[in-house]
Amino acid sequence: MAHQSDSLKSIFYALGANGAIFSAKLAAALMTGSGAMLAEAIHSLADTGNQVLLLVGLKQAKRPPTPDYPLGFGKSIYFWSFIVALIMFSLGGMFSIYEGIHKLQHPEALSRPWLAVGVLVFSIVAESLSLWGCLREVNKVRGNRSLARWFRESRQSELLVVFGEDLAALLGLSFALVAVGLTMVTGNPFYDALGSIVIGGLLILIAILIGVEVKSLLIGQGVEPALKEEMLASLEEEEKIEQVLNLLTFQLGNDVMVAVKAKMQGCRSADDMVEAINACEVRFRKRFPQIMWLFFEPDNTK
Repeated sequence: MAHQSDSLKSIFYALGANGAIFSAKLAAALMTGSGAMLAEAIHSLADTGNQVLLLVGLKQAKRPPTPDYPLGFGKSIYFWSFIVALIMFSLGGMFSIYEGIHKLQHPEALSRPWLAVGVLVFSIVAESLSLWGCLREVNKVRGNRSLARWFRESRQSELLVVFGEDLAALLGLSFALVAVGLTMVTGNPFYDALGSIVIGGLLILIAILIGVEVKSLLIGQGVEPALKEEMLASLEEEEKIEQVLNLLTFQLGNDVMVAVKAKMQGCRSADDMVEAINACEVRFRKRFPQIMWLFFEPDNTK
């Protein structure tokens, strides 16, 4: 990769924005009695906690390998990312739907609706800034790919989560603003309750999409397709490699394990072959510094 994204920076952007937004939404929800606003407050609280969990995951992922965990703890971030998706599904999505149904069964008129509108507008601005910060980091690594393709191919689960959360938050805020606006215009609290249900459905959908991607990383994926092609091209440029018979990669958080099977040429002895392989490995690691483990096997058949 020509550039590396700073996931930590994206998490802190989101943490600061969600903390401020939660406080404002909770105060507005208590003062207005808005179900959509309360759903949004719970959503922001869940998002704030999620950022903390991602920071825990990133810290654990940096622990060095041990005899019991010889490949290190890089995949810890995948576990915590999956937990975040579950929290978004349950605490965010399910609670929002429950609150909306409750408001349908027991409708209450909004008080101080303009306060709710003001908080929502503030929240949209703050969340837009957070999403802008996240997209800056995403754009460093997605290249010419669409956001949808990057989402499917990315191996940075923490960046996937922050992007998904920010997108869900911005869309949810927009729905909440429309719901509160319709309630103000019509005087019917049905729209406020409906807004809460729509927000819950949106959160559940995005949580499922994040969960599916992180599940693949937990099971064990290789590096992104473009990076694997770049690795293969680099090996094929080596003078001493006649043919790359197989190239296996394994993504472990920010670290990568690579296994190469190649047919060598121009080696007069076993020592000459070992020296050629060692030289190839040095150049390969220099070009791809994310490689933590590299296994090279000379062979003449696949």
